[in-house]
Amino acid sequence: MEELLLVKIDSKYCDYLRKYDNRVPYNYKKKDNRPFVGVLFSIDRCKYFAPLSSPKKKHLNMRNSRDFLKLDGGKLGAINFNNMLPVLEDNIELIDFSSRGENSNDVKYMNLLKKQIFWLNRNNVKLYTKSLDLYKRYIEGRLEEPILKRCCNFKLLEEKCLKYEERNVSINN
Repeated sequence: MEELLLVKIDSKYCDYLRKYDNRVPYNYKKKDNRPFVGVLFSIDRCKYFAPLSSPKKKHLNMRNSRDFLKLDGGKLGAINFNNMLPVLEDNIELIDFSSRGENSNDVKYMNLLKKQIFWLNRNNVKLYTKSLDLYKRYIEGRLEEPILKRCCNFKLLEEKCLKYEERNVSINN
C-alpha cells in the first residue's frame, strides 16, 4: 500500500466542484490557522482527498460508521469519507512538516498533523477499507439513504475533475 500523505486542497478547485455538487465542503482561505487539510490516497486509478477534522469533544462519544472514522478513538480528530473529493496533482499542496510555526498555535497544529498522519499510516488498512467500501456502495447504488444524502457524488466529481484539468491545460497552452 502507498504511504498516505496530508495535503491542502485548492479553494478554487473546491468552488468549481461545488457548482456541480452542493455537498462539496467549503474551503475557506481565511482559515490560515486551520486550513482545509486532508489525507491523500488512491481509489481505483483516481487520487482522492478525504478531509480531516480537528479533535472535538463530540468525537469521543461518536461511533465509527460507514462514512466516518475516528482517529485514535477521536483524540486526534476524524475523517469524513462522505466528503472525499477526486483531485489532481495541480489541485493539492503537500503539507510541509519541516516548516516552523510562527506562534504556539501553529506549533500545536503542526504537532497534531504529525500525529494524525502517523496514526493514519499505521492504520492505513482501516482507511482503505472504509473509503473503498463507501465508494463501491455509492457507485453500485447500495448505500443506506441517510449516508447517501451526506455523500458527494463521486462519479460526477471524477468527471468534473477531468474537465477541470482539460480546462486548465487549454488555458495554459
